Amino acid sequence: MKYSSALRKTANLSESIHQQLGMYALAASAAGVGVLALTQPAEARIIYTHVNATIQHVFPLDLNHDGKVDFYLSHSIDQRSGGTISTLRVCHTGINCTSSMLGSNASNQVRGSSRGGAVALRAGARIQNGYRFLGKDTLVPMGARRFSTHSSKTSWSGQWVNGGKGVKNRYLGLKFKIKGRFHFGWARLTVTTTKGGFTVTLTGYAYETTAGKPIKAGQTKEAADAPTTRYFGPSASLTNPIARTPQPASLGMLALGAQQLPLRWRNETLPVTN
Repeated sequence: MKYSSALRKTANLSESIHQQLGMYALAASAAGVGVLALTQPAEARIIYTHVNATIQHVFPLDLNHDGKVDFYLSHSIDQRSGGTISTLRVCHTGINCTSSMLGSNASNQVRGSSRGGAVALRAGARIQNGYRFLGKDTLVPMGARRFSTHSSKTSWSGQWVNGGKGVKNRYLGLKFKIKGRFHFGWARLTVTTTKGGFTVTLTGYAYETTAGKPIKAGQTKEAADAPTTRYFGPSASLTNPIARTPQPASLGMLALGAQQLPLRWRNETLPVTN
């Protein structure tokens, strides 16, 4: 059986068709990249743990639940001949924050003030690099009550006891290491003062999974970012993206998009095979 010689010849496409195919390929490629960019999952997230625990003696705080204690919260009461001292501290050791033997978490730090104590942050306060952090290789005082049996007087020191008024839902700003890199987190505490001392309740804690990324006191989830994409049209430039709601791209839409490609691309001559 003989085939026509016309069928064996390679069909010649006009220059305009080659140009349209080339522009269509570019538009399809750009659309594909845009879809991939919009569907990439966000890696950063905040891990929040709800708890309701009264701090008695020493409480181990494992922010990221890896089995390693990141901080210890200590509430100690010392009876002395001259009176009573109740002290609230945050540190890296489990023996009432008084041991000189520090573990692998010795580099962890606490948001502190210039006076040397831990700051009682309000909700929304930023916890990030650039602020004062205390506690590297040591302990950080949070608050204390001192009662003198000789004068029957009580004195208060530290932001967390607030001059004897206590605080409700204040935040301890934390900076700790995961696999050698610093992360930021917080612990929410309420301190209730009484005539004979004070009680401390831990009601939750959280940390940011991305190393070095700030977190706000009380923040339990990432802020939702509106999806954005770049619009390559006559009224937009490559460096000035316009936010648009992503729409499914059909072949017809891609073909129309190819017609809007910059003139310098459309004017390029594509080789024609004869």
